[in-house]
Amino acid sequence: MCFSTSASFGAGVLLTAIGIASVKKIEKPSQILYASMPLLFASQQFIEGFVWLSLTNSDYASWQSIPVNLFLFFAQVLWPIWVPLSIFLIEENKTRKLILAVLVGIGILLSTYISYCMFNYSVDAYLSPYHVNYVPHFPPINPLLGALYFLPIFLPSFISSIKSMFWQGTLLVCSYVVTKLLFNDAVISVWCFFAALVSIMVFYVMRTLKRSPKVV
Repeated sequence: MCFSTSASFGAGVLLTAIGIASVKKIEKPSQILYASMPLLFASQQFIEGFVWLSLTNSDYASWQSIPVNLFLFFAQVLWPIWVPLSIFLIEENKTRKLILAVLVGIGILLSTYISYCMFNYSVDAYLSPYHVNYVPHFPPINPLLGALYFLPIFLPSFISSIKSMFWQGTLLVCSYVVTKLLFNDAVISVWCFFAALVSIMVFYVMRTLKRSPKVV
């Protein structure tokens, strides 16, 4: 998270409560991955709380690489697969489901590459005023290929036939734009925080899932 140790842990507590409420709305197995997203974001925020501790307290500095790499795993390996897959599983429209399947495939390819980089290259983290900067020392990547990260993250909410999912996607895009404009030097950390807050929408979607009209 971008502000402090206590803010990261506080966000983790809030998202845990939202996640538990979302999971309680599950009516069939296909909804499990989607409903559990706030819990995963909660875990990610708790992890960044430990990143803060490792950067601000010398007693924890020796194990800094553990939370740093775990945070990056969530941000760049887990989410490109989890987001499109979770929405794919709850989608009922066959055409939209096919498009989501393609996005899942893109997410898997991207996550495989990032996993390779994480195993073979280092990642540094340092503090700037009120946020954490993550610096992966990965091989240079073509900007067009880098843009593939956003396809499985942004598009599924707009492709879904669940109307309430549209607002989740809109908030996610807006949060990225705000982060890019105001916190360009710490996009990974700050946007993950905003995305975590957007995951509160999961509870709203789960609550309305059964009665939400579908787009045909």
